[in-house]
Amino acid sequence: MPDFHLPFGNAKHPLAARANAEATSWVVRHELVTSAVDQFTGIGCGHLAGRVSGDASYERVLLLAQWMAWSFVLDDQHDHLIRKGEVAAWRPVVGAITEYLDTGRISGPGLARNPLVSGFAELCDRILAGLSPDAATRYRTHVRLVLASLDQEAGNRGGSGRPTVEEYILLRRHSSQILPMMDMVEAGLGLDLPQRVHEMRELRQLVASVLDVISWGNDVFSLPKEHSCGDTNNLVSLVAAWEGRSLPDAVRAVEQRIQVRIEEYLAGRARLFEVLEADPSTDDRLRDAVARYVHSCEDWMIGADLWQRYECTRYRDERFAAGLESAYTRPDLVSVA
Repeated sequence: MPDFHLPFGNAKHPLAARANAEATSWVVRHELVTSAVDQFTGIGCGHLAGRVSGDASYERVLLLAQWMAWSFVLDDQHDHLIRKGEVAAWRPVVGAITEYLDTGRISGPGLARNPLVSGFAELCDRILAGLSPDAATRYRTHVRLVLASLDQEAGNRGGSGRPTVEEYILLRRHSSQILPMMDMVEAGLGLDLPQRVHEMRELRQLVASVLDVISWGNDVFSLPKEHSCGDTNNLVSLVAAWEGRSLPDAVRAVEQRIQVRIEEYLAGRARLFEVLEADPSTDDRLRDAVARYVHSCEDWMIGADLWQRYECTRYRDERFAAGLESAYTRPDLVSVA
């Protein structure tokens, strides 16, 4: 596994292990996972949550860990349906999730009892209660983009054609599911950057760099599974196919891309603060908030890398590496009502 040479420090929340255990209990209590509980625990959602929000309260870390746990189940369940050729069964569930996100209600008969839907509804209420109106709008937008990206990835595997590298990079920024989590971490750290700052080109470019560094690194870690099952939703596989490289050479090429992206992040960070300093409306409070937000971005990059290397068994599990869905996947989950 390449060393991506991330030049950042990381402070992990001291109760991350407790959050991991409680997040696992949460998915079991909601019947999202009913077997292979130890394998699910090994994903280490609480450890990841603790690495990317080390300065937040335990309650915020736990909520993020539970959201991450739900997200892993969602992603693996979607993968299970693709393998079984049953993606159509996904539509009512994702429709109910989207409806609840938009309206706070679920109108479909029986869907409110589906564990994926009911689990989302509980988490969504708790998350939105801690967000400002602007942050809530961003969170809702980002969740919709995540759900749409899963459909796009399913289409890529269903014969609609291999995406170009650039198309995939844009898609991966949403299928990584990181953006709504970044919204949660921002709020958990007591930050609420003005919407005008979130809309700054320099900040948007910075966030894009963060998403790319994390998701491209994850594609290297998850390559064995995706290559084994012919899933081309992976940057390494696409670089190999479009550039005519062997897989080992494509891994090295992606490693080089990550190093370039880190340098772009560092340059973008400097540009962001230059633009802020040139704005007469920038005061100490905003300067401090942006600095803390940027530090959080760096926690995301190094935290995700450390979690994958040392705290997550997901990418070392034989079943996962063989291209199969995880053993904890509940085959009847979508049909449960």
